[in-house]
Amino acid sequence: TVPAMPMWERLLIIYDGIRELTTTYKPDRAAVEELFFAKNVTTAITVAQGRGVILAALAGAKLPIAEYKPNNIKQSIAGYGGAKKPQMQEMVRILLGLDEIPRPDDAADGLAIAITDLHNSRYDSYMD
Repeated sequence: TVPAMPMWERLLIIYDGIRELTTTYKPDRAAVEELFFAKNVTTAITVAQGRGVILAALAGAKLPIAEYKPNNIKQSIAGYGGAKKPQMQEMVRILLGLDEIPRPDDAADGLAIAITDLHNSRYDSYMD
């Protein structure tokens, strides 16, 4: 969204976008990253608002939602919970057999969450 837009409008765009995606692609599950911010409270609040809207849209679509801590995602993808963004991007590229790192940067983050959830859902199905 455009940072200059009013927050309510940005949140509505996010909500509508998630609902459109769930209606169009009909996923059977969803995964999101848990929040972790140690320094900037203002940024944390803004991100929390967006995350809340995403969770509401996913819940409205009646999807089971898995939530993962950032260090668990890093452990799942790079084998190290303290992996840095470039390491994560490269591992996502390798795991998915891509020629280039996914762009924009946030695309690799989303794919890392999806891969982590895939690994965990496979493990869960073996445990049932």
